[in-house]
Amino acid sequence: MEDYSIGGLPPTCYYIHSFITPTEEQHVIKEIQRLPKSRWTVLSHRRLLSLPSPLTGPSRDTLIAAPLPAFLNSVVSRLKDQNIFENSVHKAPNHVLINEYKPGEGIMPHEDGPAYHPITATISLGGHTVLEIYKKNEHGEREVKPTWRILQEPRSLLVTTGDMYVDTLHGISEIATDEDLDPQSIINWNLLGNKDLYEAGKADRQTRISLTLRDVIRIAKVGGAMKFITKRP
Repeated sequence: MEDYSIGGLPPTCYYIHSFITPTEEQHVIKEIQRLPKSRWTVLSHRRLLSLPSPLTGPSRDTLIAAPLPAFLNSVVSRLKDQNIFENSVHKAPNHVLINEYKPGEGIMPHEDGPAYHPITATISLGGHTVLEIYKKNEHGEREVKPTWRILQEPRSLLVTTGDMYVDTLHGISEIATDEDLDPQSIINWNLLGNKDLYEAGKADRQTRISLTLRDVIRIAKVGGAMKFITKRP
């Protein structure tokens, strides 16, 4: 993965353009669109879906044991081939959060939290976005302005782990057009697959679906009574 390390960031953030093919992208999008609308949670600025299910328990940190959907099998296999989850508890992702963003939609800066092993793999489908990364100050609060900006192209993979997972926050601005797209502003510019699309310095957003794959630490099996299979170390 060292060839994909984003220079200028802590050495625990990686970017791979064209991680999946256009055919795979369209297949996954179609499968997601076929899912029942009732399973989605609709928020004011995006909609989301947790598979195989939302986290449960008093602290919302427990996953009921169930497989990921079959349409993600090739994606999960590729993540395993890259050894991305080799140090996580279950050696593979067991949960995916699907977010759909229309142009002008985004998400406030946030952390992914302790329910997951500290590694996140995010695949972008259908459109690009700019992820804004915020440092924490000495009080553990986020800085007012983002320190770095990462351009995520369609079909790309962004992996964050280690210090990047623990010590920063990330968010997406609620705008319809991303501007200031250049090597000075975009920290992963040298790793982009198609710089020509962004050399004008701005790009209109399209509807984007993100697949955020993670390994939930605490797993429970339901059968009469809830039985924990794995617990927090």
